[in-house]
Amino acid sequence: QVQLVESGGGLVQAGGSLRLSCATSGLTASTYAMGWFRQAPGKEREFVAAILRSDSNSYYADSVKGRFTISRDNAKNTVYLQMNSLKPEDTALYYCATGPRAVTGPRTFTNYNYWGQGTQVTVPS
Repeated sequence: QVQLVESGGGLVQAGGSLRLSCATSGLTASTYAMGWFRQAPGKEREFVAAILRSDSNSYYADSVKGRFTISRDNAKNTVYLQMNSLKPEDTALYYCATGPRAVTGPRTFTNYNYWGQGTQVTVPS
């Protein structure tokens, strides 16, 4: 059974940093592309970042490029999202996801089969 468990969310002041973690079980983190998505109240789920099997292939939403970094530790079956210079508009529930079709379109959430339960990030204005 595939499970993804996110952690590391919290409340942080604007300009601060957080590191989210996504621990996988039932598959190795290196098997498929891994993605982070987020959803704010009343808004659609949006792509944040994704990393393919190779660390050299990563993708970012324009809104987070230069501030967020996705990485993976295959030995720990964990994917991370380092978030710096956080803004109030980054407030959302953050999900990690994976699946065999993610590599075909890492920015599209319908390409991901497996999802975690989410971790809340709040940046007060």
